[in-house]
Amino acid sequence: MKNAIKTNAAVLGAALLMASAAPRANAQAGSIIGNLGNPMVVSTVPSNGDLNPYGVSFVPKGFPAGGKLQPGDILVSNFNNSQNMQGTGTTIVQIRGNTPSLFFQGKAPLGLSTGLAVLRTGLVIVANFPTNDGTSATAQPGSLMGLDYNGNVVWTYTSSTLVNGPWDFTVNDQGSFAQIFISNVLSGTISRLDLDVSPTHVTVDNSLQISSGYGHRGDPAALEVGPTGLAYDARRDVLYVSASFENAIYAVANAGHITADGGMGYRIYQDNTHLHGALAMVLAPNGNLIVSNSDAINGDPNHPSELVEFTVDGQFVAERPVDPSQGGAFGMGIQSSGHGVVTFAAVDDNANLLEIWVLELGE
Repeated sequence: MKNAIKTNAAVLGAALLMASAAPRANAQAGSIIGNLGNPMVVSTVPSNGDLNPYGVSFVPKGFPAGGKLQPGDILVSNFNNSQNMQGTGTTIVQIRGNTPSLFFQGKAPLGLSTGLAVLRTGLVIVANFPTNDGTSATAQPGSLMGLDYNGNVVWTYTSSTLVNGPWDFTVNDQGSFAQIFISNVLSGTISRLDLDVSPTHVTVDNSLQISSGYGHRGDPAALEVGPTGLAYDARRDVLYVSASFENAIYAVANAGHITADGGMGYRIYQDNTHLHGALAMVLAPNGNLIVSNSDAINGDPNHPSELVEFTVDGQFVAERPVDPSQGGAFGMGIQSSGHGVVTFAAVDDNANLLEIWVLELGE
């Protein structure tokens, strides 16, 4: 791995505990979820009828010109086909302003999950977690795919242990060097790939399992329940893991440099009042974490399809539903434009929509 700095996991673990003990200012004032108004709503259904939008990713500043994508565009991956069979979706929808279009359509069998990221070099990485018939009984290990800025497949990665039901991933994007942290829902593990990347090529420098022990099982409604959302804090080298089965959030210290499996890490947040099957997750510019609720665990019909914001030391901040029925919340994306302006997007996979908010939180 390039530019690696050896860091002691015990020291980082102690830093997490110190952060937990530190007093916090009023978290609601700079909240993302607490300041959402009425969203702009855009359909995520492409011409082939794919349903169940999962992954959300913004095209970052500095993304190369010349292809289909422009900075500020949003990509959304679809997990189901037009018959609503889970693990059979083949498309990624591109949204510019309020206009959707087709960015990518692959060949079945595919099932494009929540793992979706646009790298600054010009690559799009997407996770593939297919089934034969839409049930967990036929779920396959899947793969990662790299697409160029015109939606052409230029890289595919498979591994029986490191990519085993890639339910989600997050990326430490350093330009020509990137790390992908993958949540494997079929094995309850987290793996890391260290990559050299260019606009059309990927080389895997290093690959290993860095975390394990998370509960996982098949589910008739959610397909699979297990580790899902991941958020990486590069400044502190901490990976946050949303564990649906445990309905809790964990922190894995030294995640970008660890050279062995560190287990489940530290549990930082467990809240049965506000967590109902913790699912996808993002690290917001205000330093808080935002998680979506699947409603598959500890479901509450009075609080369906909620997004929940909390601090990394376990303080609840705010919550908001994206749909009046259960099971609508899943993938999210967030981008800071500078000067306190934040764009936040979240899918409603009950209605097959993307909801988009632009917030001005101040400097």
